[in-house]
Amino acid sequence: MDLPPTARLAHDFAATMNLALIVVDSQGNIRFANAAFCAMFGYEAEQVRGRQITMIIPERMRGAHSAGMANAASGAKPGLAGKPVEVSALKSDGTEFPIEITLSMWTSEGEFWAGATIRDISERRERDARLMRLASHDTLTGLRNRHEFMTVLAEKLSSGAACTLLMMDLDGFKDVNDMHGHLVGDSLLQAVGVRLPYLLGDKTVIGRLGGDEFAVLFPDSGDPVVAKREAARILDAFRKPFSLGGLELELGASIGIALAPAHGREAEELLASADFALYRAKAAGGRAYRFFETSMRNESQAKRDMRDRLRSALHKNELEIYYQPQVDLSTRKVVGFEALIRWNHPDLGLLLPGAFLPSLEQSSLASDIGWWTIEEACQMAADLNRQDGRYRIAVNLFPQQFRSPHLCDRVSDALERHQVAPEWLELEITEEVALNDADASVQALKAIRDIGVGVAFDDFGTGFASLSSLQRYPLTTLKIDRGFIRDIRTRTSDAAITRALVAMSTEMGLRTVAEGIEGPEQESVLRDIGCQEGQGYLYGRPMRKEDALRCINNAGTIGKPLRVNGL
Repeated sequence: MDLPPTARLAHDFAATMNLALIVVDSQGNIRFANAAFCAMFGYEAEQVRGRQITMIIPERMRGAHSAGMANAASGAKPGLAGKPVEVSALKSDGTEFPIEITLSMWTSEGEFWAGATIRDISERRERDARLMRLASHDTLTGLRNRHEFMTVLAEKLSSGAACTLLMMDLDGFKDVNDMHGHLVGDSLLQAVGVRLPYLLGDKTVIGRLGGDEFAVLFPDSGDPVVAKREAARILDAFRKPFSLGGLELELGASIGIALAPAHGREAEELLASADFALYRAKAAGGRAYRFFETSMRNESQAKRDMRDRLRSALHKNELEIYYQPQVDLSTRKVVGFEALIRWNHPDLGLLLPGAFLPSLEQSSLASDIGWWTIEEACQMAADLNRQDGRYRIAVNLFPQQFRSPHLCDRVSDALERHQVAPEWLELEITEEVALNDADASVQALKAIRDIGVGVAFDDFGTGFASLSSLQRYPLTTLKIDRGFIRDIRTRTSDAAITRALVAMSTEMGLRTVAEGIEGPEQESVLRDIGCQEGQGYLYGRPMRKEDALRCINNAGTIGKPLRVNGL
């Protein structure tokens, strides 16, 4: 090509620059394309020159391109000239990719020409997509984040269609973090983020709202039967352990269910309804689901307020353990104590468990306070048994602790930390909690017994356990509820039931402890029917640690009710 020196310089510059350049005539024929253009589109130079520009334009866009070129060639001022435009282009292999094209148009010697600079913006598009994903998806699990999930929920509810929302909280997740560290905890959340979509399929919307809290939207169904079925499927799926790097981690789930529009017509309202139901599920001991009920709103708010105050109380050392003596009925010697929580409220004074335990059992805070209680009880056991080692401390377990896969490890660590013999500690659970998940309960109790710690059924006779079912559980103690003891002298049915429980307990090799003994007449009847141990105001009210230690130091025999500052 014979060009003037300045034109030659311009040609050489265009041919060697990294930016793709192309020039076409009024007929749309490619008259020039530099090496960068050929490399970008996958052509050799001879494959480009003289070809129609439509070779790089997707078919769906060719009509608009031809019309624009015709208008520009007729003298109309092109609206896109000089402005970068993002469009799609075709490579030689037929694949589309995004480009940014800047057009220039001119007339030379009466002929129309068009030129363009082209950039491949695939990486930029991918980066933008990643940023969009980061803005809408949880970076750890890849599920929708709270903002995106609520946006989708709001859009669905705006149509007025029925749908189902499940709020899910992981039971035992905090224990995993405490025992194995946050890296394992994060890996477990990622595993949950895989298991849920695999289980529920593409038609559901799944999000991680924060921490170990997840939400599931079934956008096409407000049927409670379907909601119940899907919730049961999720709970069943979580019975299978998570395998992470050689660890077998057991994790349960609690689920709250809200149906739209009955339980909420706006996203935040429906989410709050599901959240109320979730707290009710956790109050039942976890690994359960509950539907929202209107009465939950006021009740849940009050309990949340109480829970917030309790969290502050734990940090401010306002909680205290009181100890109620348990005695051998034949000798009246103290054989141990039951550890009972009290709250030294700065405004309301000393609060009994009934004032705050209902709200405590609806949150993971129960586990925090429960583990603190075990630590305090083990320290008390160590102090009591410095000389002859014959006193035990009984501790009530919260349902959240009992469901924890690390219960046995946490107890073992506390025993070792305080140098306490396992037989000095006894864990108490109610039959209702144990029967809520019988198979898992048996395994948990066996693990406790294997390390030598005692296991007691508390308030026995008030729940649904059959006498034969007790054979499954590795118990050491049966505690007879105070309701059978109060009128044991005057109600023959109470006396008959108590006599049967004592006989059965003796046959099974269990210790029997009667609760709520307030008078010597009750004590006499219980002693006559063979009950071994008792607990109640006759022997002492729950007392502070220093009073309990003083009781032991005074020979440990109860001659008359202990009058100490206690409740």
